[in-house]
Amino acid sequence: MKWIRERDALIAQTTAFVQSVTGRKDDLLQAEAPAAGQTVAVEILAVEEVAVGFEPPRASLPPRLAPLPPPASGNFRTEMQARIANFRKHQERFEREREEYCAATLTKLRAAIRDASSPPAEK
Repeated sequence: MKWIRERDALIAQTTAFVQSVTGRKDDLLQAEAPAAGQTVAVEILAVEEVAVGFEPPRASLPPRLAPLPPPASGNFRTEMQARIANFRKHQERFEREREEYCAATLTKLRAAIRDASSPPAEK
């Protein structure tokens, strides 16, 4: 099975990479040997360590955060109260429309049940 060979090769590559990075070979668990009759070719690549130092320029960092500007309207509290009142009216309208729809649907349902339960008119 090809996927088993690929898996075993990946495990071997990973183990070799970890050993090359840490420099310790005795602490790692030995990977399972591939099943008998199967050979796995593993290519080990050398990895170079590159140290990259990054330090942002000091002049671009602000010494401290600037305070938020005051709200556009003069009184933040009255603006929030107006928004809350508008939201409540909107929600009350939705609730009223839902109740009206439910009442209309129940009325239609009751009428349909009443018509279905009455005996059919004979001719």
